[in-house]
Amino acid sequence: MIIDDILLDKISAEAEASPRLRMNYNLHDSLDAKAQRLLNVLLPGTPLPVHRHMHTAETYVMLRGKMFVIFYNNLGEQTERFLLDPTIGNYGVQIPKGQWHGVEVIEPSTIFEVKDGPYMPLQAEDIQF
Repeated sequence: MIIDDILLDKISAEAEASPRLRMNYNLHDSLDAKAQRLLNVLLPGTPLPVHRHMHTAETYVMLRGKMFVIFYNNLGEQTERFLLDPTIGNYGVQIPKGQWHGVEVIEPSTIFEVKDGPYMPLQAEDIQF
């Protein structure tokens, strides 16, 4: 399989049709896989709560678009803000295990996302607001 504009355009069209304004395209074989690898298209306005992953770090690599990844402390205060924009050489971010984070999508964006598996849905205590 090649990851090209045809595939990214297809996933983007699915994101545009989704009420969530985002769409995942899994590259791993199952939700039980030890490595969760996916393409994630996020559109401006996508609702994504500030959250954390207590069992894994997470890596984003920006393939196209522009968005901020924002880190927060336990009080919900912003501590760091990273602009992902490949046109200026900011390609990705490593999110440490347990780090509260969220995103602000500036323009339609596609990231390659990796985290340890198996897939674990967010628990209530891992969503800040």
